[in-house]
Amino acid sequence: MAITVGALRETAAGERRVAITPEMAKKMRGRGWRVLLERDAGASAGFPDASYADVEFASAAEVCAQADVLTCVLPPADGAIAGLREQSVLVGQLRPYGAHERIAAMSARKLAAYALELLPRTTRAQAMDVLSSQAAVAGYRAMLIAAESAPKFFPMLTTAAGTIRPSRVLVIGAGVAGLQAIATARRLGAQTEGYDVRPETREQVESLGAKFLDLGVSAAGSGGYARELSAEERAAQQQALADHLKNVDVIVSTAAVPGRPAPKILSAAMVAGMKPGALIVDMAAESGGNCELTRPGERVEHGGVTILGPLNLPAGAPLHASEMYARNVFNFVELLVKDDAVAPDDADELVAKSCVTRDGTARFTG
Repeated sequence: MAITVGALRETAAGERRVAITPEMAKKMRGRGWRVLLERDAGASAGFPDASYADVEFASAAEVCAQADVLTCVLPPADGAIAGLREQSVLVGQLRPYGAHERIAAMSARKLAAYALELLPRTTRAQAMDVLSSQAAVAGYRAMLIAAESAPKFFPMLTTAAGTIRPSRVLVIGAGVAGLQAIATARRLGAQTEGYDVRPETREQVESLGAKFLDLGVSAAGSGGYARELSAEERAAQQQALADHLKNVDVIVSTAAVPGRPAPKILSAAMVAGMKPGALIVDMAAESGGNCELTRPGERVEHGGVTILGPLNLPAGAPLHASEMYARNVFNFVELLVKDDAVAPDDADELVAKSCVTRDGTARFTG
């Protein structure tokens, strides 16, 4: 009997993505899987029900009751978790850090729950890496928001009324989101710099045509993330950065550490030292922000400087974000299916390390 893979319409505020797109539904059907979606699951992402071929549609309750594997973008509502069959599988961005009640609820239903944020950052996991795919969307959108919100043009313009100098843009953090933000700023014609405490990112920043800002502090860590700076290193970094920011027009900050509050990089004193009309777009707003003055989801004015704290940036480009996310999900679900049956293999590092709950036991306690 074919396994049933399902997806619901996302219910989180502002969420427009979907975990199964028409393209991936077709691939699933090609594997012999049954695809069951809640009605209008993909409508907000630009995928009306009519765009799905050979897919069944039902109510949310029916999808939960019948799905062997339920895929999601963000954690399902409590009612949806309670409606899943025992021993069924849940795959998506489950936001497990600190989610003790949700993990307990999934354990109570004896779900095999897999949080794709926990996948190890290995070469083999790249095709399933939702953090990278969605960070690329977020970095692109953050820079577009910066270009729209800044009081200056990004590119240099020569007009009959005189020459407009290009904006000076600094991107803090040279991970996937930061590099995409840098690339977007360059396309828009800004004079672009990138900064990261990991010295190995210099080559990546410079390969995009941007200048690498060297503040003389290195914090190379493990797993592709930066380590925490010592008090002395942080003081040196803060002073050098504060001096540099006096001439910057736009900052896009991207520094984040999974499961922990975002590092505070931009102090109120730094913001006070920036020139009037400067703009900060804080991509780390959801985890507290890189700027001391950031308020998640709000616009803050401080001494002539504007600080924006946008939330869930990938949801603002739901079609392409969903296409990339759905490919990640499909590639992961393939790991869980053996001989037309759902059979997760705990010997597989990717399966084991992303597992949050299984057989009534919580396997993630972060």
